[in-house]
Formats: sequence, structure tokens, C-alpha cells
Amino acid sequence: MPLHQAEQSLLVAAPQVMRLERFRPELKQQWDDFVGRAKNSLFLFLRDYMDYHADRFADHSLLAYQGDRLMALLPANERDGVLVSHGGLTFGGFITDGRMRTATMLELFNRLGDYARTAGVGRLTYKAIPHIYHRHPAEEDLYALTRHGAKLVRRDVSSTIALAERLALTKGRKCGISRAKACDLAVRRSDDFEAFMELERVRLWDRYHVVPTHSAAEMRLLADRFPANIKLFGAYKEQELLGGVLIYESARVAHAQYIAATDQGRDCAALDALVDQLLNSVYAEKAFFDFGISTEDGGRHLNLGLIDNKESFGARAITYDFYELEFAA
Repeated sequence: MPLHQAEQSLLVAAPQVMRLERFRPELKQQWDDFVGRAKNSLFLFLRDYMDYHADRFADHSLLAYQGDRLMALLPANERDGVLVSHGGLTFGGFITDGRMRTATMLELFNRLGDYARTAGVGRLTYKAIPHIYHRHPAEEDLYALTRHGAKLVRRDVSSTIALAERLALTKGRKCGISRAKACDLAVRRSDDFEAFMELERVRLWDRYHVVPTHSAAEMRLLADRFPANIKLFGAYKEQELLGGVLIYESARVAHAQYIAATDQGRDCAALDALVDQLLNSVYAEKAFFDFGISTEDGGRHLNLGLIDNKESFGARAITYDFYELEFAA
């Protein structure tokens, strides 16, 4: 969608030309440095995380420059003429720093359209970064998407606790925590990713006939690369793992990437003990604790039992949104 005259005048006044370049391995340090200082980024966008599954995705990430200054990144892959931001990540979208403004983002989408037509890309699937991960307001992209005619095509619902102003636990959740204390469980950080991921695999297959996104070997690899961000916490009865929560930790958010318990762990409310410890001790100073989505079938089905469990801890809904933008020929 064309810009109004006043917007065009503002952008014409800018002294430096905006351009997009495709990521190349020699740009890794520049990419990672920008991720570290951006206002809406987290460790998932570092190349050592993105590239662990490079064999499964044809990377088509972009770097946006204004003159010589790097101003934005777009983690992306290409599939059948569609640019996806990014197929191997829960969400993506433009990563920007504090200098990004709304009019500049409008122009950036103009340049993205020009780039796409030159590169033979017909459509963009844009997985917006949820606002809880923003260190500063960063929704210039949502406005630009709408102005350029993008359509909201999918909405998943996640359950999140604002830790500074928590809602009360339900009576059932309080009873679960009391039951866990009676079982005399030890909650501690664990390094047994292989045992936990096998437990997660069995539980997911039994309930949903699906497998985890990550294999045990991949999870070990990523945890070794990012020990400050990927942490496993387990509930133990003596030396036996009864349940675990695998956390992806970023500056503002502790996100529960995987949660699973054994049958005995369920009887002892091991997950109640774990989450209680994470909320009240380990991550009490974070802004948000995010349980992840409870939707299936592209957001069209809400798993009521799953979301009820998360909301019983005082979590409430945020959305993970997907947009599609067609590039005019």
C-alpha cells in the first residue's frame, strides 16, 4: 500500500538509502552483535541457535541497512517461493533496535517488497514476536503489516503470568502443592536432558501421537551452547526423576518449553512443586512466566484440559500471531 505524501516527504528527507542483504556466514558476528542490543530479541535469534537445524531449512534471513548502519534483522527461511520468519522458530519477525520508528518500518516493508520481487518470492509468512519479549515497545511491524495489506491467518493462545502482580492460585492447585510437599520431593536444577526428553517423548506420544520438536541429542547440543538460557529443573524422589520443566530463559521471560511427569510424579503432584518453586524462587524477579500455547490444528482447536491447568496457576492469555503478506508482481 503506498505511503501518504507526508510520510513520503519524511522518508525522502532521510540522507541514507535503505537496502536489504541476504545473510552470509561471514556476517555472523554482525548479526549476533545486533541481536544482543536489539529491543525485541532473545537468544533464539543468535546464529548458533538458528543454525542447529540448518539442514532442514533453506535459510533466507535478511539484514537491513540504512547507509552503512545495520538497522534490522529478519530471521527467515524460504520454502516454495514463500519467505517464512522462521520455520524453525516459534516466532520471528523484524528484530530492531531503539532507533526504529514507525515511518521507517513502513519504508522497510516497501524495500522488503522490492527485494522479494527481485528474489522471486511471492509471499511472506510473518510470525510476530509476542510483546512480552520486548524490552521496549516494538510493534511498528504490526502497523506496517496492516498498512501493506497483510492478513492475520493464525492465532495461537499461550498462558502467561505477570509475576509482579500474580493472580491467585485455584484451590485445586494449592492442594496439589500441599500434596507434593507431603511426598517429600526435592526440586533442583538437573543435567539429565536425555532422561527428561525420553519422558517428554513418551508422554507426548501417549497423549497426542506426536513427538517433541527437539530430539534428546538436539536438546543437549543447545543446552551446551546456551547454558545461561536453557535450563532443566527436575522434581526427584531420592534419585528418581518424577517430573521436569525445561525452561528457555530470556531477559524478561521464563518460558516453559517442555513439561512432563511420570505416573508417580502425577500422583505426587511433582509439576505443582516444580512450578511453585520456579514462580516463587528461581524466576520471581522476571517480568513474565510463559507456559506456552494450548492450541492445536493451527490455532483452530483449544485444548481445554491443558489450558485449564495453566490458568489454575494464575496464567492468562496472550497470543502468538501469524500474518501473510502477498507481494505484488
